[in-house]
Amino acid sequence: MSEFKKVAGLTGMKDTLPPESAHWERLEALVRDWLAAYGYQNMRTPVLEHTRLFTRGIGEVTDIVEKEMYSFVDPLNDERLTMRPEFTAGIVRSAIEQNFLYDRPRRIYAMGPVFRHERPQRGRYRQFHQIDVEALGFPGPDVDAELILMLARLWRLLGLSDIRLELNSLGQASERAAHRAALIAYLERHVDVLDEEARRRMHSNPLRVLDTKNPAMQDMANGAPRLFDFLGPESLAHYQGLCARLDDAGVAYTLNPRLVRGLDYYNLTVFEWVTDRLGAQGTVCGGGRYDGLIELLGGKPAPAVGFAIGMERLLDLWLQDAPPPTPDECQVYLVHQGDDGQRRAARLAEGLRDAGLRVLVHAGSTGFKSQFRRADASGAIAAVIVGGDELVSGAATVKWLRTEASGESQQESIAFDQLAQHLKQRI
Repeated sequence: MSEFKKVAGLTGMKDTLPPESAHWERLEALVRDWLAAYGYQNMRTPVLEHTRLFTRGIGEVTDIVEKEMYSFVDPLNDERLTMRPEFTAGIVRSAIEQNFLYDRPRRIYAMGPVFRHERPQRGRYRQFHQIDVEALGFPGPDVDAELILMLARLWRLLGLSDIRLELNSLGQASERAAHRAALIAYLERHVDVLDEEARRRMHSNPLRVLDTKNPAMQDMANGAPRLFDFLGPESLAHYQGLCARLDDAGVAYTLNPRLVRGLDYYNLTVFEWVTDRLGAQGTVCGGGRYDGLIELLGGKPAPAVGFAIGMERLLDLWLQDAPPPTPDECQVYLVHQGDDGQRRAARLAEGLRDAGLRVLVHAGSTGFKSQFRRADASGAIAAVIVGGDELVSGAATVKWLRTEASGESQQESIAFDQLAQHLKQRI
C-alpha cells in the first residue's frame, strides 16, 4: 500500500470543472464583446511583480498590503516578490515602462486571477478573478460617466436586477487635507468609541475608519465630518458634470458620503455598484479616479479612472437571475465497430469539424450498447454509426437522438461524402 498522502487543494483556491467552467467561458466571451463595443483593448500583465510596486501603489497601511498579500523572497536574486492582489498597479507600471501613453490616451482592460490571503467566504476566495477596466489619460467627467454607463449596459446584457449605484467625490488633495484634519480632530474626541483597528488607523488612514462594519461605531461614523462638504468649485463641477450625464442616460444613483478610498492619489469620482443578494459581500464592482497614481509610480503626470469587477460575485448573480443551460459535450457522436470502423470514424470526424460541428469519436472498442449510452449522455443531437455494413456501402447510419432535429425519420443512411453537408443543414 502506498504511503503517499493524498494532496488536497489549498484553502480558498477553488477548482472549476465542467459544466460550471462553461458558464465562465460564456461570461468571459460576453464581457469581451461588451468591452470591444466601447473601444477597450486587452492588456496582459504578469502575475508576479516586485512587492514595492504594491506598497507604493496600494499603500503600506492598507489591509491588502498589511495582511493579505502573498509575498516571498526570490532565493535566486534576493528580491521580494508578490502575487498580484489587484490589476491597477501592474497596468500602470506597464504603461509607464512601455511608454504606452506616448501618443494618445488609452482604453484598456484585463481579466484573470488575483490573490489575497483573506478568510474565504461566499464570493470571496484567496485566488479569485477580476475584470479590470482602465481609461488612462482622460481627465473629464465624461469618461467617468462612460464607465458607469458601460456597467449599466453590462447588467442589462446579463439580465441582472437589484444592483444599485452609489457615488461620492474625494475632491482634490488640498480639500482632502482640510477634511483629514477635521476628521482626526473628530475621531480624537470620540476615541472611547473606536475599536482597536480604528485607533490604529486614526492618524495614518482616518478615511478608512469611516468604512467600519463595527455596529458600535456606526453612529460615530454617521456623525463624522463629510469630505463632500469640503469640496471646492472645481471638484463640485466635476461631480455635477458626472451626475448630469447619468441623469441624461436615466441611470439612478445615490450620494454615499462614506464611500471612500484611503490613499492620496485617489481623487474626485468614486463609485460602487452594490446588491443585497450576495450576503455580506455586497459590492459587485468598485471604481474611481486616481489621477495621482501614474506620477507616484514614476511616470509623467496623467489622469486615470477605472473599475474592477469580482467575477465570482458576478457569476453568482448571473446564475441566480438567469441560469444558462448546461452545455452539451458535442453535437455529433461517432459510434464504430472494429479497427477499420474506428479509423474511418476518425477521418469522418475531421470532415465534420471542418464543417463547424462539435464532434466526439468514441474512444476504445466497446459494444454498441455501451457506445450509445455514452452518446446519449454526451448530449449529442445525432449518433453516426460506422460499422461493417456502413464500410461496405460507403454510407453512415445517422441515428437522431433529439426529436427537435430528427424530422420525420429517426434513422437514415447518408453517403460518407455527403455526411458533413447533411448534418450541417439539420443541426
